[in-house]
Amino acid sequence: MAGDVQLRQLEYLVALARERHFGRAAESCHAGQSTLSAALRALERQLGVTIVHRSHRFQGFTAEGERVVGWAHRILAERDALRDDLTRMRDGLSAVVRIGAIPTAVPATAALTAAWTEAHPRAGVRVEVLSAQEIDRRLAEFELDVGLTYLTSGENGVSVLPLYRERYLLLGPADGPFADRDSLGWGDVSGVELCALTPRMQNRRLVDEAVREAGGEPRIVVETDTVAAVYAHLATTRWSAVIAHTWLRAFGVPDGMRALPIEAADPRPTVGLRLGDHGPASYVARALLDAVAAAGVAAELDGAWDVAPLVDRPTVPR
Repeated sequence: MAGDVQLRQLEYLVALARERHFGRAAESCHAGQSTLSAALRALERQLGVTIVHRSHRFQGFTAEGERVVGWAHRILAERDALRDDLTRMRDGLSAVVRIGAIPTAVPATAALTAAWTEAHPRAGVRVEVLSAQEIDRRLAEFELDVGLTYLTSGENGVSVLPLYRERYLLLGPADGPFADRDSLGWGDVSGVELCALTPRMQNRRLVDEAVREAGGEPRIVVETDTVAAVYAHLATTRWSAVIAHTWLRAFGVPDGMRALPIEAADPRPTVGLRLGDHGPASYVARALLDAVAAAGVAAELDGAWDVAPLVDRPTVPR
Protein backbone atom coordinates (compact mmCIF):
# COMPACT_ATOMS: atom_id res chain seq x y z
CA MET A 1 0.00 0.00 0.00
CA ALA A 2 1.54 3.28 -1.13
CA GLY A 3 1.44 5.85 1.66
CA ASP A 4 -0.79 6.15 4.70
CA VAL A 5 -4.49 6.94 4.46
CA GLN A 6 -5.22 10.39 5.86
CA LEU A 7 -8.31 11.38 7.79
CA ARG A 8 -8.83 14.31 5.43
CA GLN A 9 -9.19 11.86 2.54
CA LEU A 10 -11.87 10.00 4.49
CA GLU A 11 -13.66 13.27 5.24
CA TYR A 12 -13.74 14.05 1.51
CA LEU A 13 -15.11 10.56 0.81
CA VAL A 14 -17.86 10.84 3.44
CA ALA A 15 -18.79 14.27 2.09
CA LEU A 16 -19.10 12.83 -1.42
CA ALA A 17 -21.28 9.99 -0.11
CA ARG A 18 -23.51 12.55 1.59
CA GLU A 19 -23.74 15.11 -1.22
CA ARG A 20 -23.59 12.74 -4.24
CA HIS A 21 -21.93 15.61 -6.15
CA PHE A 22 -18.24 16.49 -6.47
CA GLY A 23 -18.70 20.25 -6.34
CA ARG A 24 -21.06 20.27 -3.35
CA ALA A 25 -18.86 17.78 -1.49
CA ALA A 26 -15.81 19.98 -2.01
CA GLU A 27 -17.72 23.07 -0.93
CA SER A 28 -18.93 21.38 2.26
CA CYS A 29 -15.29 20.58 3.08
CA HIS A 30 -14.13 24.14 2.25
CA ALA A 31 -11.90 22.76 -0.48
CA GLY A 32 -11.61 23.08 -4.24
CA GLN A 33 -13.11 20.37 -6.42
CA SER A 34 -9.70 19.58 -7.90
CA THR A 35 -8.29 19.13 -4.38
CA LEU A 36 -11.07 16.70 -3.44
CA SER A 37 -10.71 14.72 -6.68
CA ALA A 38 -6.94 14.48 -6.29
CA ALA A 39 -7.27 13.29 -2.69
CA LEU A 40 -9.75 10.58 -3.68
CA ARG A 41 -7.53 9.40 -6.54
CA ALA A 42 -4.64 9.20 -4.10
CA LEU A 43 -6.84 7.19 -1.72
CA GLU A 44 -7.64 4.75 -4.54
CA ARG A 45 -3.93 4.29 -5.26
CA GLN A 46 -3.15 3.77 -1.58
CA LEU A 47 -5.88 1.15 -1.17
CA GLY A 48 -5.37 -0.44 -4.57
CA VAL A 49 -9.06 -0.31 -5.55
CA THR A 50 -11.36 1.88 -7.63
CA ILE A 51 -13.73 3.69 -5.26
CA VAL A 52 -15.72 6.06 -7.49
CA HIS A 53 -17.39 5.49 -10.86
CA ARG A 54 -16.25 8.53 -12.81
CA SER A 55 -17.58 10.51 -15.75
CA HIS A 56 -18.45 14.18 -16.07
CA ARG A 57 -20.78 13.66 -13.10
CA PHE A 58 -20.74 11.56 -9.94
CA GLN A 59 -22.02 8.10 -10.94
CA GLY A 60 -21.87 6.32 -7.58
CA PHE A 61 -19.41 4.04 -5.83
CA THR A 62 -18.03 0.67 -6.82
CA ALA A 63 -18.71 -2.31 -4.56
CA GLU A 64 -15.26 -1.82 -3.04
CA GLY A 65 -15.99 1.90 -2.74
CA GLU A 66 -19.16 1.25 -0.75
CA ARG A 67 -17.11 -0.84 1.66
CA VAL A 68 -14.52 1.92 2.00
CA VAL A 69 -17.28 4.49 2.66
CA GLY A 70 -18.59 2.33 5.50
CA TRP A 71 -15.14 2.09 7.05
CA ALA A 72 -14.63 5.83 6.59
CA HIS A 73 -17.76 6.52 8.63
CA ARG A 74 -16.51 4.20 11.37
CA ILE A 75 -13.01 5.63 11.50
CA LEU A 76 -14.24 9.23 11.64
CA ALA A 77 -16.76 8.28 14.34
CA GLU A 78 -13.93 6.74 16.37
CA ARG A 79 -11.91 9.93 15.89
CA ASP A 80 -14.83 12.02 17.17
CA ALA A 81 -15.34 9.67 20.13
CA LEU A 82 -11.68 10.03 21.06
CA ARG A 83 -11.96 13.81 20.99
CA ASP A 84 -15.12 13.73 23.12
CA ASP A 85 -13.55 11.40 25.65
CA LEU A 86 -10.42 13.54 26.01
CA THR A 87 -12.51 16.71 26.29
CA ARG A 88 -14.60 15.08 29.01
CA MET A 89 -11.50 14.08 30.94
CA ARG A 90 -10.11 17.61 30.71
CA ASP A 91 -13.17 19.84 31.05
CA GLY A 92 -16.24 17.69 31.67
CA LEU A 93 -18.56 16.60 28.88
CA SER A 94 -19.39 19.56 26.63
CA ALA A 95 -20.41 17.84 23.39
CA VAL A 96 -23.68 18.28 21.52
CA VAL A 97 -25.68 15.06 21.45
CA ARG A 98 -27.44 14.51 18.12
CA ILE A 99 -30.93 13.04 18.52
CA GLY A 100 -33.16 11.95 15.65
CA ALA A 101 -36.80 11.81 16.78
CA ILE A 102 -39.91 10.53 15.07
CA PRO A 103 -42.61 13.26 14.98
CA THR A 104 -44.85 11.67 17.60
CA ALA A 105 -41.96 11.48 20.08
CA VAL A 106 -40.81 15.10 19.73
CA PRO A 107 -42.84 16.26 22.77
CA ALA A 108 -40.81 13.83 24.90
CA THR A 109 -37.46 15.34 23.90
CA ALA A 110 -37.68 18.10 26.51
CA ALA A 111 -37.43 15.47 29.26
CA LEU A 112 -34.29 14.07 27.61
CA THR A 113 -32.74 17.52 27.34
CA ALA A 114 -33.46 18.26 30.99
CA ALA A 115 -31.81 15.01 32.13
CA TRP A 116 -28.82 15.52 29.81
CA THR A 117 -28.06 19.11 30.75
CA GLU A 118 -28.59 18.40 34.45
CA ALA A 119 -25.94 15.67 34.26
CA HIS A 120 -23.65 17.66 31.93
CA PRO A 121 -24.25 21.42 32.29
CA ARG A 122 -21.76 22.33 29.55
CA ALA A 123 -23.29 19.97 26.98
CA GLY A 124 -25.95 20.69 24.37
CA VAL A 125 -28.64 18.94 22.32
CA ARG A 126 -29.59 18.99 18.65
CA VAL A 127 -32.95 17.41 17.76
CA GLU A 128 -33.91 16.55 14.18
CA VAL A 129 -37.43 15.39 13.30
CA LEU A 130 -37.10 12.36 11.01
CA SER A 131 -38.94 9.25 9.89
CA ALA A 132 -38.00 5.96 11.55
CA GLN A 133 -36.31 4.82 8.32
CA GLU A 134 -34.21 7.99 8.12
CA ILE A 135 -33.19 7.60 11.77
CA ASP A 136 -31.97 4.07 11.07
CA ARG A 137 -29.98 5.27 8.05
CA ARG A 138 -28.33 8.14 9.89
CA LEU A 139 -27.47 5.96 12.86
CA ALA A 140 -25.79 3.49 10.49
CA GLU A 141 -23.79 6.31 8.92
CA PHE A 142 -22.90 7.86 12.31
CA GLU A 143 -24.74 11.10 11.51
CA LEU A 144 -26.79 10.72 14.71
CA ASP A 145 -25.80 9.65 18.20
CA VAL A 146 -29.18 8.21 19.18
CA GLY A 147 -32.65 7.76 17.75
CA LEU A 148 -35.87 8.39 19.68
CA THR A 149 -38.17 6.03 17.86
CA TYR A 150 -40.48 3.02 18.06
CA LEU A 151 -38.80 -0.12 19.41
CA THR A 152 -39.70 -3.63 18.34
CA SER A 153 -40.53 -6.40 20.79
CA GLY A 154 -37.25 -8.17 20.07
CA GLU A 155 -35.00 -5.21 20.88
CA ASN A 156 -33.18 -5.28 24.20
CA GLY A 157 -29.76 -4.99 25.72
CA VAL A 158 -27.32 -2.13 26.06
CA SER A 159 -28.15 -0.56 22.68
CA VAL A 160 -31.75 0.42 23.53
CA LEU A 161 -33.50 2.16 26.40
CA PRO A 162 -37.32 1.80 26.45
CA LEU A 163 -39.00 4.98 27.74
CA TYR A 164 -42.79 4.67 27.46
CA ARG A 165 -45.68 2.93 25.77
CA GLU A 166 -47.66 5.25 23.54
CA ARG A 167 -51.37 5.61 24.40
CA TYR A 168 -53.98 7.51 22.44
CA LEU A 169 -56.72 10.07 22.90
CA LEU A 170 -59.14 11.79 20.54
CA LEU A 171 -58.72 15.56 20.76
CA GLY A 172 -61.75 17.27 19.26
CA PRO A 173 -64.31 20.07 19.64
CA ALA A 174 -65.79 20.24 23.15
CA ASP A 175 -69.30 20.59 21.71
CA GLY A 176 -68.81 17.75 19.22
CA PRO A 177 -70.68 14.44 18.98
CA PHE A 178 -68.86 12.97 22.00
CA ALA A 179 -69.65 15.79 24.43
CA ASP A 180 -71.41 13.36 26.79
CA ARG A 181 -68.71 10.68 26.67
CA ASP A 182 -65.78 10.06 29.05
CA SER A 183 -63.89 7.67 26.78
CA LEU A 184 -64.06 6.14 23.31
CA GLY A 185 -63.20 2.99 21.38
CA TRP A 186 -61.40 2.81 18.06
CA GLY A 187 -64.69 2.22 16.27
CA ASP A 188 -65.93 5.63 17.46
CA VAL A 189 -63.10 7.31 15.54
CA SER A 190 -64.43 6.06 12.21
CA GLY A 191 -65.96 8.87 10.19
CA VAL A 192 -64.61 11.68 12.42
CA GLU A 193 -62.91 14.39 10.32
CA LEU A 194 -59.28 14.13 11.37
CA CYS A 195 -55.98 15.95 11.12
CA ALA A 196 -53.24 13.34 10.97
CA LEU A 197 -49.61 12.70 10.21
CA THR A 198 -48.77 11.46 6.72
CA PRO A 199 -49.00 7.74 5.86
CA ARG A 200 -45.20 7.40 5.79
CA MET A 201 -45.24 7.94 9.56
CA GLN A 202 -45.58 4.75 11.63
CA ASN A 203 -47.93 6.47 14.08
CA ARG A 204 -50.40 7.16 11.26
CA ARG A 205 -50.25 3.57 10.07
CA LEU A 206 -50.86 2.28 13.62
CA VAL A 207 -53.91 4.51 14.07
CA ASP A 208 -55.38 3.66 10.65
CA GLU A 209 -54.95 -0.06 11.31
CA ALA A 210 -56.60 0.20 14.74
CA VAL A 211 -59.66 1.97 13.29
CA ARG A 212 -59.98 -0.57 10.48
CA GLU A 213 -59.63 -3.52 12.85
CA ALA A 214 -62.55 -2.05 14.79
CA GLY A 215 -64.63 -2.19 11.60
CA GLY A 216 -64.33 1.46 10.64
CA GLU A 217 -62.46 3.67 8.20
CA PRO A 218 -60.38 6.73 9.11
CA ARG A 219 -61.61 10.02 7.59
CA ILE A 220 -58.49 12.11 7.03
CA VAL A 221 -59.04 15.73 6.01
CA VAL A 222 -55.62 17.24 6.76
CA GLU A 223 -52.26 15.48 6.47
CA THR A 224 -48.95 16.90 7.70
CA ASP A 225 -45.54 15.67 8.81
CA THR A 226 -45.30 17.69 12.04
CA VAL A 227 -47.15 17.62 15.34
CA ALA A 228 -47.06 21.43 15.41
CA ALA A 229 -49.07 21.60 12.17
CA VAL A 230 -51.62 19.16 13.57
CA TYR A 231 -52.09 21.39 16.63
CA ALA A 232 -52.31 24.51 14.46
CA HIS A 233 -55.32 23.01 12.70
CA LEU A 234 -56.86 21.78 15.94
CA ALA A 235 -56.80 25.32 17.30
CA THR A 236 -59.55 26.18 14.78
CA THR A 237 -61.86 23.72 16.69
CA ARG A 238 -63.08 22.51 13.31
CA TRP A 239 -61.29 19.17 13.20
CA SER A 240 -60.16 16.41 15.54
CA ALA A 241 -56.99 14.34 15.86
CA VAL A 242 -55.87 11.09 17.45
CA ILE A 243 -52.94 12.16 19.63
CA ALA A 244 -50.35 10.36 21.72
CA HIS A 245 -50.53 10.98 25.46
CA THR A 246 -47.16 12.75 25.48
CA TRP A 247 -48.54 15.41 23.12
CA LEU A 248 -51.16 16.32 25.68
CA ARG A 249 -48.57 16.75 28.39
CA ALA A 250 -46.47 18.97 26.13
CA PHE A 251 -49.14 21.09 24.42
CA GLY A 252 -52.24 20.85 26.60
CA VAL A 253 -55.80 21.16 25.29
CA PRO A 254 -56.61 24.12 23.02
CA ASP A 255 -59.52 26.38 23.95
CA GLY A 256 -62.83 24.90 22.88
CA MET A 257 -61.41 21.36 22.62
CA ARG A 258 -61.71 18.22 24.72
CA ALA A 259 -59.49 15.13 24.93
CA LEU A 260 -61.07 11.70 25.38
CA PRO A 261 -58.97 8.59 26.12
CA ILE A 262 -59.33 5.77 23.62
CA GLU A 263 -59.81 2.72 25.81
CA ALA A 264 -58.20 -0.18 24.00
CA ALA A 265 -55.48 -2.70 24.75
CA ASP A 266 -53.74 -2.17 21.41
CA PRO A 267 -51.86 -0.60 19.81
CA ARG A 268 -49.53 0.58 22.56
CA PRO A 269 -46.13 0.69 20.86
CA THR A 270 -42.97 1.21 22.87
CA VAL A 271 -40.94 4.37 22.25
CA GLY A 272 -37.34 4.57 23.36
CA LEU A 273 -33.74 5.46 22.60
CA ARG A 274 -31.75 3.35 20.16
CA LEU A 275 -28.06 3.37 19.32
CA GLY A 276 -26.63 2.27 15.97
CA ASP A 277 -26.68 -1.46 15.24
CA HIS A 278 -23.01 -1.65 14.26
CA GLY A 279 -19.74 0.13 14.75
CA PRO A 280 -18.69 2.16 17.75
CA ALA A 281 -21.34 3.78 19.89
CA SER A 282 -20.26 7.32 20.58
CA TYR A 283 -19.27 8.19 24.12
CA VAL A 284 -21.86 10.95 23.95
CA ALA A 285 -24.64 8.47 23.12
CA ARG A 286 -23.74 6.24 26.05
CA ALA A 287 -23.58 9.24 28.34
CA LEU A 288 -27.07 10.33 27.23
CA LEU A 289 -28.55 6.90 27.98
CA ASP A 290 -26.90 6.93 31.40
CA ALA A 291 -28.23 10.42 32.19
CA VAL A 292 -31.77 9.58 31.05
CA ALA A 293 -31.81 6.34 33.05
CA ALA A 294 -30.44 8.01 36.18
CA ALA A 295 -33.03 10.81 35.99
CA GLY A 296 -35.97 8.40 35.85
CA VAL A 297 -37.23 9.83 32.56
CA ALA A 298 -38.93 6.54 31.59
CA ALA A 299 -41.13 6.62 34.70
CA GLU A 300 -41.95 10.29 34.07
CA LEU A 301 -42.99 9.75 30.45
CA ASP A 302 -44.79 6.45 30.95
CA GLY A 303 -46.58 7.94 33.95
CA ALA A 304 -47.80 10.81 31.78
CA TRP A 305 -50.79 8.62 30.93
CA ASP A 306 -52.43 10.02 34.05
CA VAL A 307 -54.06 12.74 31.95
CA ALA A 308 -57.37 13.04 33.81
CA PRO A 309 -56.59 16.53 35.19
CA LEU A 310 -55.75 17.72 31.67
CA VAL A 311 -58.60 16.34 29.62
CA ASP A 312 -60.90 19.33 30.11
CA ARG A 313 -58.26 21.97 30.82
CA PRO A 314 -57.59 24.37 27.93
CA THR A 315 -54.13 25.47 29.03
CA VAL A 316 -50.70 23.94 28.73
CA PRO A 317 -49.72 22.34 32.07
CA ARG A 318 -46.97 24.05 34.02
